[in-house]
Amino acid sequence: DNCDGLQGFLVFNSVGGGTGSGLGSLLLERLSVDFGKKSKLAFTVYPSPQVSTAVVEPYNSVLSTHALLEHTDIAVMLDNEAIYDIARRSLDIERPTYQNLNRLIAQVISSITSSLRFDGALNVDINEFQTNLVPYPRI
Repeated sequence: DNCDGLQGFLVFNSVGGGTGSGLGSLLLERLSVDFGKKSKLAFTVYPSPQVSTAVVEPYNSVLSTHALLEHTDIAVMLDNEAIYDIARRSLDIERPTYQNLNRLIAQVISSITSSLRFDGALNVDINEFQTNLVPYPRI
């Protein structure tokens, strides 16, 4: 409410479950309607068979991918199974927990967004971030 120079939005969600996919899609749609010109960056975790908790995860992810394509400027896809494999093979965690996976995801997102948060020669705003990552925007 009291923001002087809103650059955009960072949206974090998982598309395997009902809340992350359904409410996340609705939120992205509302942000597009209310703040059409502002950048929207989505960090989305996609489900995997290794860490699956529901049968309908593939359906939820397919349906919410449409909202990601339509309503975000940058969508960073995080594959749950790849993160699980990194935790097992590279970090030598025999049976990774959700806490292990979430910490690894947080580290990745923190590394990606560090140029947005800290001052320095490589400091960029969200628009420059988008320009550098998306060479040919969707028309």
